[in-house]
Amino acid sequence: MKKQLLIMLEMQDAMNARVNPEWRSAGNPWYRAIWTECAEMLDHYGWKWWKHQQPDLEQVQLELVDIMHFAMSDYLLREDDNLAVAARIEAELSQPNPGDDIRSAIEVMAQSTIARHSMHFSDFATVMNLIEMDFDALYRSYVGKNVLNFFRQDHGYKDGSYIKVWQGREDNEHLVEVVNQLDSNDSSFRDEVYRGLVARYPA
Repeated sequence: MKKQLLIMLEMQDAMNARVNPEWRSAGNPWYRAIWTECAEMLDHYGWKWWKHQQPDLEQVQLELVDIMHFAMSDYLLREDDNLAVAARIEAELSQPNPGDDIRSAIEVMAQSTIARHSMHFSDFATVMNLIEMDFDALYRSYVGKNVLNFFRQDHGYKDGSYIKVWQGREDNEHLVEVVNQLDSNDSSFRDEVYRGLVARYPA
């Protein structure tokens, strides 16, 4: 797990620097991004008693991956040594809180994040367990989304020229197919994901 976490931390730092080279001094409220993603996750799982809702676990997992981006950014600011950050995250992930209700677990993560102005990965691990998402699945999804974010930046996302719908489907849907065709343990995994997106992007 630690090796994968180090790759993820390196990728997150690179993505943040791509968006803003001075991201470490920008004062971004990472904790706020996390708790708002928690609200979106809860909406995707469903909680509204006045309307029929079915849990959309795929979207719930995607929101959890987005939270991973923000939480790692926060931890990177708090510690200069990526090895130490990876060790801390690994230790916290190994200690999920007890709980059997996904909605309550999401709320606990949001409340704790607001109170601390930082997320604790034990709360994150609790939600992972309740939606039956293991670390390998998190890693695959994280790397895929990170690569897609770079791909978007490389193809005009900032100036508005990026095409998000390819052959009638959003880029996220194509990403899932590309990732599922590849071996995430391969050292060239992220490069292969990028090449897979290039092959599908409308010229």
